[in-house]
Amino acid sequence: MAITFSDLGNPIQNGNLLIVDSLNIAFRWKHQGVTDFKYDYVRTVESLAKSYNAGNIIIAADGGSTYRKDILPTYKANRKEKYAEQTPQEEKEFAMFMAEFSNTLTLLKEKYPVFQFKGVEADDIAAYISMNLDKYGLDDCWMVSSDKDWDLLINDRVSRFSTVTRKETTVHNWDEHYDFEIPDYITFKCLCGDKGDNVPGIPGIGPKRAVQLMEQYGDVFDIYDACPIDGKYKYIQNLNENAEQLLMNVELMDLVTYSEQAIGEKNIEVINSTLKRHLNENRL
Repeated sequence: MAITFSDLGNPIQNGNLLIVDSLNIAFRWKHQGVTDFKYDYVRTVESLAKSYNAGNIIIAADGGSTYRKDILPTYKANRKEKYAEQTPQEEKEFAMFMAEFSNTLTLLKEKYPVFQFKGVEADDIAAYISMNLDKYGLDDCWMVSSDKDWDLLINDRVSRFSTVTRKETTVHNWDEHYDFEIPDYITFKCLCGDKGDNVPGIPGIGPKRAVQLMEQYGDVFDIYDACPIDGKYKYIQNLNENAEQLLMNVELMDLVTYSEQAIGEKNIEVINSTLKRHLNENRL
């Protein structure tokens, strides 16, 4: 007998929130070669909500990134190159995967808010909502994603769970994952860049040197202000020559500061009105 949406469970009602990086966790089934996964997907999400005592579920979906491509036209261009190298069979399999993912979002929309806007990334949606928990009358938030960019959003009320590593990242175990404090993460990323998103860092600066620079000079703006820095090392010369890249990287990667700008005023109005209506209904 076919499974219907009403057969799936309901999470407990309370003020906690689960934000799902929708496409990110869908790749779990792609890597397993599963082509019919929409009901398993919903069950997984609702199981996670139960595990984290989250009575509210929000689905964040990617729609591209107009904001970041306006700043850096080559943003994520490496991913297009990767897909262009697919064999005909791989193209067919990926098309089937995306079709099932679309079916999954349609199924989820029957029950939960699914936010997807043209030119807006899921990262920004998660950032905006997680930073406005009080506005929505919400308590704690768990984000479900293997994307470490989302760790920029972690605070004493916001944590992340990865379905890939099966590990949690919170304020309490942050030092198990990183060699710097939470506020320093954006500086670290600006110095090192992000290969996955095709965001260039400062040539010659990796994790160890980034930490050393943070310890010596402070945050990204302090480092920028200190340039040109005296030193014969090539990476210092690279830093001096590419200091403006630091400021560009802040605009590209600082989700906390720029998520509203990336989403846009009209889309934010949609998020606010949808959540207000949904959360009120959920509390009845």
